[in-house]
Amino acid sequence: MRIWSGVTALAVFFGVLIQLLVTGTSNGDGFYKENPERVLNVFAYFTIQSNLLLGGTCLLLALGLRREGTLFKTVRLNGVLCIAVTGIVYHLVLAGSDSLSGWAWVANFIIHTVTPVLGVLGWLLAGPRGQTDGRIVAWSIVYPLLWVAFTLIRGEGTGFYPYPFIDVDLHGYGRVLVNCLFVALLFLALAAGATFLDRRLSRRPVER
Repeated sequence: MRIWSGVTALAVFFGVLIQLLVTGTSNGDGFYKENPERVLNVFAYFTIQSNLLLGGTCLLLALGLRREGTLFKTVRLNGVLCIAVTGIVYHLVLAGSDSLSGWAWVANFIIHTVTPVLGVLGWLLAGPRGQTDGRIVAWSIVYPLLWVAFTLIRGEGTGFYPYPFIDVDLHGYGRVLVNCLFVALLFLALAAGATFLDRRLSRRPVER
């Protein structure tokens, strides 16, 4: 578990670092045209935040600093579920809109494909087990709701929306809220599936 978690944390680190470097040296397409706003906008993306949640908890696991409290369990579940949502939504909805090359393609591949696969497989194969229940799932919903609220409030003031499906200027609030509802239902379905799997897998001994 510690080795897998360490590899996952390294993948997150390099993926996010490359994305920041690419953004900082780009011509500003899709971002504010001037730094540091252009780089700061990177952290508004659900993809980046999901990677950081996953990478942070994996780093703690790799260092043997696993925690048993509600906060760690919630953030750990958020990292796994949000990175799963990132991979699913990107490949089903957003991938067709990309036209990337060079280091931009590398960063995109790491944070949308590599880390989701590593994060979900790592959780399935190594856990840690017995850390997911209804209470933890309820707490885990707080972060996605805060992200939506933050994105809509910030977008109203700046005009910047990180994804087309949440762009109020493009779709209006009605359509955006419906889009967010579909993503929320996907998150809840994954949370329910994770709780079920965690209980089933907890019955089997896991070698660590």
